[in-house]
Amino acid sequence: MGAEDSGPVLKRTRVRDYLRNLVESQAAGDPIPSERALCEQLGVSRPTLRAAVDELVTTGLIVREHGRGMFVAPAKITQELAMAGEDSAFVLPRAAGSWASRVLEFSVIQAGARVGRKLHISPAAEIVYIARLRLVDGEPMAIEHLHVPAALVPGLTPADMESGDFYELLRDQHGIQVHQAVQSIEPTVTSEREARLLAVPVLSPALLFERLTTDGTGRPVEYVHSLYRGDRYRIVSRISLADPGHPAPATDQDASRHHPGIPPGDLTSGAGGRTVTVGDVQPTA
Repeated sequence: MGAEDSGPVLKRTRVRDYLRNLVESQAAGDPIPSERALCEQLGVSRPTLRAAVDELVTTGLIVREHGRGMFVAPAKITQELAMAGEDSAFVLPRAAGSWASRVLEFSVIQAGARVGRKLHISPAAEIVYIARLRLVDGEPMAIEHLHVPAALVPGLTPADMESGDFYELLRDQHGIQVHQAVQSIEPTVTSEREARLLAVPVLSPALLFERLTTDGTGRPVEYVHSLYRGDRYRIVSRISLADPGHPAPATDQDASRHHPGIPPGDLTSGAGGRTVTVGDVQPTA
């Protein structure tokens, strides 16, 4: 091991990169060599190795099984966001895997102040509240909490929410054609109850989705907040850059906006361009 590898952080990085390459070269479920074998092979201490392994377990690349060892984790479910057209809207291709739902709670309740504001209805108006567990290939993947104005979905039953596509049901049975949705995504961790439902440790990394869906007239038809497993689910967005032969003029608003993962100024120079994702820095409380 060279002098540049002597620091604990550099050692851990080297071990992590080695393990990452090892995982990428094997199939899901393949065994990873034991900690002792890896320490001898890489010339590092047990704490250094475990720190690197912990990182890859947290990010969902490796799984530990008590008494059995370490294995390559199943591939993450990937949801791609793609451009729908010149208005910079997204289309949402269906994510991989066989999706199913299990209703955890189904009730008709008053909207309350917060949900009423979201759906543009009175706090006293009735909504259908549905909590359901979303599964992919039989494995828990997400917990969804849906709020739908009761007046829009008369006769809706729990069975409706466990089969088929909800938006197709709105269209075919209730004459509602969803048009667009505004969705935010934030990092979070699981509570004890959420962890139990998703079969992950408490405080596991997760993705919190919040979505408001409207019809063609702009009427809100659904407010949803969902919790997705961070170790098994990821979002991929496509970035559309302007044709260098047709530069787009930069504006002050473009210059002040943050495009996730792209250094400031790279898309507001003479070459121009636009992205399909925009991140806004939230103000502190």
